[in-house]
Amino acid sequence: MTPAADIASLLAARIGDPHVGLRTREDDWTWDEVVRQSARRRQVAETLREPGPFHVGVLLDNVPEFVFWLGGAALGGATIVGINPTRDDDTLAGEVRLTDCQLIVTDRAGADRLAGLDLGLPASRILDVTSPRYADLLAATTDDLPPHPGSLLDSRADSILLLLFTSGTTGASKAVRCSQKRLRAVAERAVAKFGHTRDDVEYCCMPLFHGNALMALWAPALSVGATICLTPKFSAQAFVADIRHFGCTYFTYVGKAISYVLATPVGADDRDNALTRGFGTEASPHDRARFEERFGAPLLEGYGSSEGGAVVTPDPSAPPAALGRRAHADVVVVDPDTMNECAVAVLDDHGLLKNPDDAVGEIVDRTGSPGFEGYYANDGADAERLRNGWYWSGDLGYVDADGYLYFAGRRGDWVRVDGENTSTLVTERVLRRFPGVLAAAAYAVPDPVSGDRLMAALEVADPSALDPHALAQYLMTQQDLGRKGVPRLVRVSTRLPATGSNKVLTRELQRERWHVDEPVYHWQGRLPVRYALMTEQDKHGLARDFAEAGREHLLAGA
Repeated sequence: MTPAADIASLLAARIGDPHVGLRTREDDWTWDEVVRQSARRRQVAETLREPGPFHVGVLLDNVPEFVFWLGGAALGGATIVGINPTRDDDTLAGEVRLTDCQLIVTDRAGADRLAGLDLGLPASRILDVTSPRYADLLAATTDDLPPHPGSLLDSRADSILLLLFTSGTTGASKAVRCSQKRLRAVAERAVAKFGHTRDDVEYCCMPLFHGNALMALWAPALSVGATICLTPKFSAQAFVADIRHFGCTYFTYVGKAISYVLATPVGADDRDNALTRGFGTEASPHDRARFEERFGAPLLEGYGSSEGGAVVTPDPSAPPAALGRRAHADVVVVDPDTMNECAVAVLDDHGLLKNPDDAVGEIVDRTGSPGFEGYYANDGADAERLRNGWYWSGDLGYVDADGYLYFAGRRGDWVRVDGENTSTLVTERVLRRFPGVLAAAAYAVPDPVSGDRLMAALEVADPSALDPHALAQYLMTQQDLGRKGVPRLVRVSTRLPATGSNKVLTRELQRERWHVDEPVYHWQGRLPVRYALMTEQDKHGLARDFAEAGREHLLAGA
């Protein structure tokens, strides 16, 4: 039998399947019921369809309606635009306009928020799933399905199912096209890599507007007929109770989620769970080891993006900090200015990169754009991604003598301190190991004399409990941190600004710098490191230093 080429065919294959496909704390649906509910949403969408791109915005938490609309869009050839509720109003409205949404599916809270925003569509095009109007629309549909899946739909392989907004942590986000064909292929690879089976019970706590939940959980679970368990939003406090309640075997995560889970009180019975593995990005090797020790399940880190370029092959024997091996010989690290391959990375015994100026470059696939289907309404971004016929990942990396590929961040993740390049990712990794730190970000701020200063922001439960002397002592003794990687300024917060997928918004931290009401510690003088609380007098003195050096313009916009 030929494998299904699209998501719609995967759904059609679940007609009549009695296995539980979707669970919440309140209700269960078999896969057959999931498909029938999806077919009802397809009919609602068709009833409300207008001329133009068949784009449906969804502004919902992780609730069954979101899953049913994903399925309905796949069956009807529509495109789902996941709307990120953590965006500010102007950004949210701009993303709705950019993606030409002709209908928005939301709830009462979402409808109230959208009222009055410049969305480019009338209020009648906002569909509240809790309203009598929606109930009437559903009542007019039928869940009758043909006995033969092939008669349910035409081929939808090339239709765009998703417009996925990039996280926007360092700049304006873009809407990535993802066809049913590509998502089906992503699901197939995920099943092969991470062993999804029909017996899996998969905990979906990451937002369904994000590629992590869709590509690493929803699509592979649909592919094998596993059970998807929804929680409206991620909650570190509810994590253990949820995975026990559902009997979860698998979950996904992004960004700070693992740090938050590890910050919850340790229980003697934490290993009393059915988890066999988790998959995600941006958990440090230290946190991954702590999670496995505490909960008995390994965390499998991956590298990828919504854009879809596959450049890495996982290798169990890779060093902990490495991504894996290059997918093929034409995945290279190049100097963007010269287009030449960078030098082989030289690492010391602690994994610290000794030749960043020569070894770090952009990760590129010279064979072109495997998997990349372009951005919506952004030809300039397409051209930037596909320069010279190559696929430019937008990420920096380096390759060691054994051929392992390492992630080195984006261009903004490298800071020029005293004439030397230093990686903010290394600083962040070390800071996250300090007791009490839930999340950390390191970034460049202007120096009053020349170049940059390295600043860091820490998220902790109680800023007053942070011991600056202990932090300084800790940083001085970490052998995988170079002296240029020790931050000159440290901001301490109970909550760092983040995207809906728990990635820290570094650009906001850079904009605010030290002009905040939260504690900021500064290191003055030479070694040893000593942090002191920055006073208003200190801040005014720093502003004078900028003015005396003729660099006060660098403080504009703070």
